[in-house]
Amino acid sequence: MKILGLSGSLRAASINSALLRAAARLAPPEVQLTVFHGVGELPLFNPDLEAQLPSPVRALHAAVAASDALLIASPEYAHGVTGAIKNTLDWLVSFEPFVGKRVAVLNASPRAHHADAALRETLKTMSAEIVESASLSVPLLGAHLGEDGMVEDPLVSAAIRRSLAALHAAVLQGRAEQGPSFPVA
Repeated sequence: MKILGLSGSLRAASINSALLRAAARLAPPEVQLTVFHGVGELPLFNPDLEAQLPSPVRALHAAVAASDALLIASPEYAHGVTGAIKNTLDWLVSFEPFVGKRVAVLNASPRAHHADAALRETLKTMSAEIVESASLSVPLLGAHLGEDGMVEDPLVSAAIRRSLAALHAAVLQGRAEQGPSFPVA
């Protein structure tokens, strides 16, 4: 199963990006988690560009289409989602492979509830399937844990593993509900 991680932070020392990288390291063998590194390369969303998509947008679309689920970690800025994650999602609004995609939302700061709620509302509006059992708040702000520390911390690593297991189970359940797929003759 393939999971695509999207960080709403462009900072080199981002807790959210580190959380996604830690999740990739903690993923079980049957789960391949790849963090998309092109969020900062996406041009500002402009519907006029949809006729001939810029290469960073094509890369985003290809990564989303190839994934079974998304894992999103994004900070809160001024009681809202970051411009980076909003711009990324704007490029996916009319992208058919996104519809019905299983999504888990990771929140690295429990006090970032405004952005968490706004992100969830945007995802629901876009017809994503938010997997609540895989979405979690991990109190990392002020914990001074980098990626290695998150992997090594028993409470943080256990929470991440539970999130990934729940997302994996949701994808498998979705596949079972769709039934077998048969090649078209």
